[in-house]
Amino acid sequence: MPADRPLRIVLAEDSVLLRDGLIGLLTRFGHQVVAAVGDADALVKAVAGHDPDVVVTDVRMPPGLHDEGLRAAVELRAERPALPVLVLSQYVQRAYAAELLDSGDGTGVGYLLKDRIGQVEEFVTALAEVAAGGTVVDPEVVRQLLRRRRDPLARLTPREREVLALVAEGKSNGAIARALVVSEAAVGKHIGSILTKLDLPPADDTHRRVLAVLAFLRA
Repeated sequence: MPADRPLRIVLAEDSVLLRDGLIGLLTRFGHQVVAAVGDADALVKAVAGHDPDVVVTDVRMPPGLHDEGLRAAVELRAERPALPVLVLSQYVQRAYAAELLDSGDGTGVGYLLKDRIGQVEEFVTALAEVAAGGTVVDPEVVRQLLRRRRDPLARLTPREREVLALVAEGKSNGAIARALVVSEAAVGKHIGSILTKLDLPPADDTHRRVLAVLAFLRA
């Protein structure tokens, strides 16, 4: 797709003020926002209904205001590998940024911090590049992902590695306590420390345990 072609865009942003501002900005540059939504479920439905040239989405979206927008982007890329997606974030969500960049067919993906929107020409150029199949990553995202390339388990103590291995086997806290001959309270403290050391995002405990297991299996 030529970089200067007007784009049909699905926009997902829960802040009404920012959403309206982005619509005005994109329209001013000749693009068409075919749908502007405020939550992750509506994003998925809008993509199915409009088949856009590119998706622009925030990371934090209702209902949980954690990483729903980013997870929806990864899911959309799994279903539509060639769908260009540009993610905007207030901060670097490392747990999913790498997965996003590895998603789909490896083309047409971007991850920018929202500060870049203030640099209008740079933002619009990045959007066109993603829509044309390129990859655009904010320099701060690159720095943090490079730091994460180190063994994510290197910070864990031997006992914490034991606990995480048992979590990976699907054992409950009680079963882990019995296996290691320690109290359930001690197991809970170890798991809390593991989740903190792995820099896992705020989420429900079950989801964080799953992410910890994935880190263990990939190490």
